[in-house]
Amino acid sequence: MISARGLCKNYDDDGAVTQALISASFDIKPGEFVAVMGPSGSGKSTLLHILSFMDRPTSGSYSFSGKKMEDLSDSDLAHIRNKKMGFVFQAFNLLSRSSVYSNVEMPLIYSDAPVSKRKELVEKAVLAVGLSEKLNVEAGKLSGGQKQRVAIARALVNDPDIIFADEPTGNLDSRSGQKVMEILKKLNEEGKTIILVTHETYTAQFANRLIRLKDGEIELDGLILEHFTNAYDSK
Repeated sequence: MISARGLCKNYDDDGAVTQALISASFDIKPGEFVAVMGPSGSGKSTLLHILSFMDRPTSGSYSFSGKKMEDLSDSDLAHIRNKKMGFVFQAFNLLSRSSVYSNVEMPLIYSDAPVSKRKELVEKAVLAVGLSEKLNVEAGKLSGGQKQRVAIARALVNDPDIIFADEPTGNLDSRSGQKVMEILKKLNEEGKTIILVTHETYTAQFANRLIRLKDGEIELDGLILEHFTNAYDSK
């Protein structure tokens, strides 16, 4: 599904160049659950932005489902992002005065899904995160854990090939975070590819594979069970 070769990303601030990502190379197969970890400033967010077509690398190559990023226009990237990718963010990014239904429906408005199918798709996604009874409740009236579950439903509604989760439990208590991670794990077991950016030990342990970054470089890439205890030191 994903093939990255020599990905580099530099930021130029009035002539001062910062290397945020240095020669990152790896493959991710369909159905994997990958945790990306590392200290603050290690390049986690930069890598996520490139993999999710929100940014382009300075150099190197990146292919998603056989399509090379360098061959695609910004419009092409936006289309693939909406159709093939789902996103879950730390800050939920919900419209607080809109209903759960309206929040989850939003990606469908920008897709080619028939209007007649939207209700069915929204209800299916909300059912998957266990919030059917909250369908018509304003998002702002939900607990933090419920808001994140709505965000997962929104990420699911277009039936994406891959879900990018950026610190999805960062604003939650441990119990709510556990519930959110259990939902993501279940989705992975049902075949969804998950890429999780996190600094939390317990969330990373839901994944099967760990990619650890340090100073913009991959310092470890392997199975969680084999490498996790020696690899984690992000505090």
